[in-house]
Amino acid sequence: PHTTRFFWKSLQNNLSIFIKTVHTEGKMSTIIETGKSDFIKVNVSNSHNDAVAFEVKLAKDLTVAQLKTKLEILTGGCAGTMKVQVFKGDTCVSTMDNNDAQLGYYANSDGLRLHVVDSFATFSFDSAPVEKFELSKDQYEQRTDSVRNYLKINRMGKYNDEEMQQAEEKKRLQAEEIQKRAELCVLGGRCEVTVPGNPTRRGTIRYNGPLEGKSGHFIGVEYDEPLGKNNGSFGGKAYFTCAPNYGGFVSPLSVTVGDFPPEDFNMDDEL
Repeated sequence: PHTTRFFWKSLQNNLSIFIKTVHTEGKMSTIIETGKSDFIKVNVSNSHNDAVAFEVKLAKDLTVAQLKTKLEILTGGCAGTMKVQVFKGDTCVSTMDNNDAQLGYYANSDGLRLHVVDSFATFSFDSAPVEKFELSKDQYEQRTDSVRNYLKINRMGKYNDEEMQQAEEKKRLQAEEIQKRAELCVLGGRCEVTVPGNPTRRGTIRYNGPLEGKSGHFIGVEYDEPLGKNNGSFGGKAYFTCAPNYGGFVSPLSVTVGDFPPEDFNMDDEL
């Protein structure tokens, strides 16, 4: 009686080595058998851009029809119309003209190149300028399907006289309040600044007026603590002088003028 074990190892030279170990009456003998690999490595190129090639591993028992289906995905050609040529170096050695034949019949070793010849689809875009659709102001006014006409009919936005009057009145009252509060901000006076999202800060008024590059009226304040954003300068222009992070510019609406002495943060709770 004997037992037989088989081992298989694939080498890079595409040879398959079968190692058969036979145990007979306590003795072991080894038989080595070799055979060709069932796969080959080939490069694939195409007639649309023959400067580009890539390597793939294919089974030798693929039929040419099956191979063309794979090449359709890889190259973008059409399996039904493509012609596949086999190249060794720069020489065409054969053309796969039998769809029922196997790949191994035409290509039986690594390093060959399969060249796909076909009419590949290409896409082009017309870059010629397109004539714009334009309407004059009068033509647009006469349209009944425009956004402007919809707003007019429904009295929305600027076509709602009541809303526009309310907005104008609100704007006028705010401007008056800003002017009134700005007149109270005397240079050198003490104040308290309240800006949403920031702690209440105390300081001294150092500037009252516009800022270059900004619309509106501003009050420049030198804070008692380094809770500001600048040193009295804005946009590269100095409006007053103070230590870094002690200065800031705010709307007059954020400033309350009064007797606000510097807060003493060093007071002891016990005597």
